[in-house]
Amino acid sequence: MLQQGQQFPLTIKRLGINGEGVGYFKKQVVFVPGALPGEEVVVQATNVYPTYAEGKIVHIRKRSPHRVKPRCPVYDRCGGCQLQHLDYNAQLEAKRDIVMQALERHSRLNIEALDIRPTIGMDDPWHYRNKSQFQTGVKKGRVIAGLYSMNSHELIDIDRCFIQHDATNRVTTVVKTILQDLRIPIYHERKKTGVVRTIVARVGFFTGDVQLVVVTATKELPRKELFVAEVKRRLPEVKSIAQNINGQKTSLIFGDETIVLAGEPYIQEVLGDLSFELSARAFFQLNPIQTVKLYDEVKKAAALTGQERIVDAYCGVGTIGLWLAREAKEVRGMDIIQEAIDDARQNAERHGFTNVTYAVGKAETLLPKWVKEGWKPDVIVVDPPRTGCDNALLKTILQVKPKTVVYVSCNPSSLARDIDTLAKQYRVEYIQPFDLFPHTAHVESVAKLKLK
Repeated sequence: MLQQGQQFPLTIKRLGINGEGVGYFKKQVVFVPGALPGEEVVVQATNVYPTYAEGKIVHIRKRSPHRVKPRCPVYDRCGGCQLQHLDYNAQLEAKRDIVMQALERHSRLNIEALDIRPTIGMDDPWHYRNKSQFQTGVKKGRVIAGLYSMNSHELIDIDRCFIQHDATNRVTTVVKTILQDLRIPIYHERKKTGVVRTIVARVGFFTGDVQLVVVTATKELPRKELFVAEVKRRLPEVKSIAQNINGQKTSLIFGDETIVLAGEPYIQEVLGDLSFELSARAFFQLNPIQTVKLYDEVKKAAALTGQERIVDAYCGVGTIGLWLAREAKEVRGMDIIQEAIDDARQNAERHGFTNVTYAVGKAETLLPKWVKEGWKPDVIVVDPPRTGCDNALLKTILQVKPKTVVYVSCNPSSLARDIDTLAKQYRVEYIQPFDLFPHTAHVESVAKLKLK
């Protein structure tokens, strides 16, 4: 049995689901952040548990040919990315492998017989994120903004994040200076004093519109008029300035109340031939370039002829359903969040779709009701949260038996578990992994399932 602090040699076999290297020491699994498949490393055990251990690299004896120098100077401290030290093509291969590992571990499917396609990546895997949310703090009398270091309370100041769009980097940097110049008090997490907690910046990739939201612990924002005037002067590209109030002790960024301080209440963004209005708290995909590829794959998997009735479960603001609506007979979407449904209805109306309807509620309650009324879907698209589909929804799908299920997944483990449940009646035609978040361990997939 390994002891904490013990040093030992380890050969890394593969990457784990969080991007860490995985090896075996005397049959005990060991997770080592920063280690790459094929490397021989000397590791020090940092945490030892009954079924596994965690370690850190002391020394690399044999380096992977795919190891590269990370572009970001705070990469090893910030924790926002996990794979910058791995060559991009090797990242794409590793992500396909993560999907395969999940299927091996969480399903009884025959992996050899499955069509798991090569990961679709980006031509340029940098500066792809359209939104940043950086916590503020004060270090040596200077206002800083960034992310908390992995497993610690140390805030890492990020001057230029290499996966963020440059427009959001610029806004954050300038806003830090404005807060400093105007001496607006920065929130102190432990003392519960001060005002400004987070700087949120978002850019419309295809419109160039920029949105700034300052999250404050109090409704009162000192020198508010001056702050707005300085933002307008130094950042003329910002179309929308808002304040969100979050006085709670919580890890959630946003509170319930948002006040527009200047400009428009929202910014515009375009995906394909659809346009969207994004208010301060509206959810929108973080990588618009890859989202278009992902949605096109969903459309391809749905194989539309113009006659299909489609259900868009977990529809959010309606993006996927609207993407399919032109080539479908009818789309019905549902979500449990009222604001998302309000946005979805507005989006459909703005684009002039008359064959799309939205309802607040769970798919597992609405679907059986619609089937009873004589409305049966041909295609169900699910895009669930990380935890996967609700069991009741999987049961409902097995009862309703649509010809095609298109599963959009942001977590290979829950995808594997859910398609294992559906495999009683459905054949997995293929799984297509996507890299929506280069340099992180995150992998999205589209799985096409056909009724047997």
